[in-house]
Amino acid sequence: MSQALDAEPGSELFASYEADFRLAYAEITQKIDQIPELGAEPRKASVRAAERAIDEADEIIGQMAIELQNISSGSRAKLNARLRGYRSDLDKVKRELRRASEQADRTELFGSRAAQSRGGGLSADDISQDQRQQLLSGTDRLETSSQRLRDSQRLANETESIGAGILTDLRGQREQIVNSRNVLMEADTYVDKSIRTLRGMARRMVTNRLITIGIVVLLIIIIAAILLGRFLPRRR
Repeated sequence: MSQALDAEPGSELFASYEADFRLAYAEITQKIDQIPELGAEPRKASVRAAERAIDEADEIIGQMAIELQNISSGSRAKLNARLRGYRSDLDKVKRELRRASEQADRTELFGSRAAQSRGGGLSADDISQDQRQQLLSGTDRLETSSQRLRDSQRLANETESIGAGILTDLRGQREQIVNSRNVLMEADTYVDKSIRTLRGMARRMVTNRLITIGIVVLLIIIIAAILLGRFLPRRR
């Protein structure tokens, strides 16, 4: 199986999915190892349990692929390689499950037919006909199982695509929010500049008003001095 978690930083949720996948993978391999030793009904139950575990592992891989989009690009390359390894591991156990199930069916079929033939219960034609029927039935069951696996894979791929689309939409909305915040910050900067400009204009207006008042007062004093200068000599 692919390498387990290492000490490098990464997403805690991704690490949790990895742990769940390893548990599902261990259950699958355990069920596959049990298949050759079981009878007909327990074997079918074990195959169904393994198929359910494979479906669960498929779903976990889909969640891992979605979570991978939220991880920084620096760690994404190595985690993506591990994800490909998990997919390869899952494909491998799918093939092993199919081979183990087929082999167990053939062993049971030919073993029981041979035993009945030795006991004299069936003729060679009957055995051949029964074998063909059993093989056809086994093929149908295998095809049904394969179809379920394909449907599960398709569902996982659709889920992954939907999740990726949602993440894309969320990233777009995040970019819009960031852009809006930047526009607001820029607008605040312009407002601050405008306030400083208005305050400077107000100070200049006050200064100009004081200068104007000073000039008017000075003119009044000059005019008063001129008038006084004209009237005082006449009185002498």
